[in-house]
Amino acid sequence: MNNVKLKTLAASMLGALLVAGATGAMAADIKERTIKYAVIYDIKHPHGLGAQKFADLVAQHSGNKIKVKIYAGGTLGGEVQMLSAMQGGTVEMSAVASSQLVGIIKEFAALDLPFLFNNEKEVDAVMDGPVGKQLLERLPAKGLVGLAWFEHGFRNLTNSKRPVQKLEDMQGLKVRVQQNSVAIDTFTALGTNAVPMPFPELYSALEQKAVDGQENPYTTVESSKLFEVQKYLSVTRHSYTPLPLLMSKKFWDGLSADEKKIIQDAATEAAVYQRKTNREVNEKSLQALKAAGMQVTAIAPAEMERIRAKVQPVVAKYSAQVGETLVKELFGEIEKVRKP
Repeated sequence: MNNVKLKTLAASMLGALLVAGATGAMAADIKERTIKYAVIYDIKHPHGLGAQKFADLVAQHSGNKIKVKIYAGGTLGGEVQMLSAMQGGTVEMSAVASSQLVGIIKEFAALDLPFLFNNEKEVDAVMDGPVGKQLLERLPAKGLVGLAWFEHGFRNLTNSKRPVQKLEDMQGLKVRVQQNSVAIDTFTALGTNAVPMPFPELYSALEQKAVDGQENPYTTVESSKLFEVQKYLSVTRHSYTPLPLLMSKKFWDGLSADEKKIIQDAATEAAVYQRKTNREVNEKSLQALKAAGMQVTAIAPAEMERIRAKVQPVVAKYSAQVGETLVKELFGEIEKVRKP
């Protein structure tokens, strides 16, 4: 072998070593970590399925170095507790209803306005557009990082007292609502006795008749077996609940650029899966609830207009609190989708 060939071979070997070294350096930026991810629902609920998809993607892209341990079934507490735990850094992740963020970031109330969205197409345009991005960008100042938008979905009213076919049927019902002022004001305006309560306490409250009803997507009514203690379901679709996938900023700030990319990419991909899955499961859940004996009532369009009119003062109140600029942008994005 002549000198030219030897030099070429040496250069080639040196290049290979440099590449291997670089690869090793990149790999060194991914440390062995365990992420505690809290889910307040069952692991088979779309919240849990989304969490599992995220965990699988993170494991896959980190070479199993970053492990996501899921604590399902509300074992670490309700959503308000989860927010506090993430801000404090004792829990790394959770997907929490946007309504639970209203207390710390008032602008999130815009997403809770009753009858805001008509369908999922409008939802996706807003959540994946500039309004959704703008809201997530407000989170780091409060100790949280918003990675993507999962969803809880469109909410419907259930109760154990009577079928709700018209506005008057709601009068006096004790209805568990989420722990936020928009939900409380909405159901107070509709004539119910709104009772804010953490979700993990709901089943026993319904069973013991401490409250008559609640409002959630079909998936939650089925997976949490609320049909065992609720007879009547009315298709109100009175609000849609987005589910920001959140991470503790304390934890996020300690990650390398490589680790952040793995987590962000996994979150983005898992969000597409979670929303699609949630919508498919929701339709199946409605059929399962009917089969389980729930009486499902479709409210006539004219009656729905009466109900919508009743909550317009709530829309006006929170639109003013949130700020005209954001609300105008939000409704503008929706109108773009509604135009023929």
